[in-house]
Amino acid sequence: MLPGDILKVDCFLNHLLDVSFLMEMGKEIARLYQSESVNKILTIESSGIPIAFAAAQHMNVPVVFAKKNKSGNISDDVYSSRISSFTRKNVYDAVVSKDFLGKNDRVLIIDDFLAKGNALNGLIDIINQAGATLCGCAIAIEKGFQGGGDVLREHGIRVDSLAIIDSMTENSLTFRK
Repeated sequence: MLPGDILKVDCFLNHLLDVSFLMEMGKEIARLYQSESVNKILTIESSGIPIAFAAAQHMNVPVVFAKKNKSGNISDDVYSSRISSFTRKNVYDAVVSKDFLGKNDRVLIIDDFLAKGNALNGLIDIINQAGATLCGCAIAIEKGFQGGGDVLREHGIRVDSLAIIDSMTENSLTFRK
């Protein structure tokens, strides 16, 4: 644990990737959403991509990832949503090309962390702009004490987190059962 409610998981999730563990997480996400007719997974660069990839392998669907700021290799025809990053303490525009998301898509959002819900709200906004259907949000680690997941659930959005941390101090974590 680092100051500012930062959980350091770079030894398996967002710097060094434990591929076997990621594939197991993907398998579990696929199991949770097997009855939802998901045809696309949406995530945001960059730490959500490995988990999304693992789930997509088990679900046999493509992954679309929102880029943090429009780059030169994306057309001007994009969906865009402004997102405030809890971890990086900045604001950016998440963009997805309109070529890759549309009204016939049934979308599962996957991300590594859920804290306040800012990234998920931005991705939900993009799905709504596309006229697509949101099937739910699958998260590797939710910081339950920061409330983002609870707010999304209160709005009727399905959120499945593989681990939910209810409290975090310098020396301990308490997981939700």
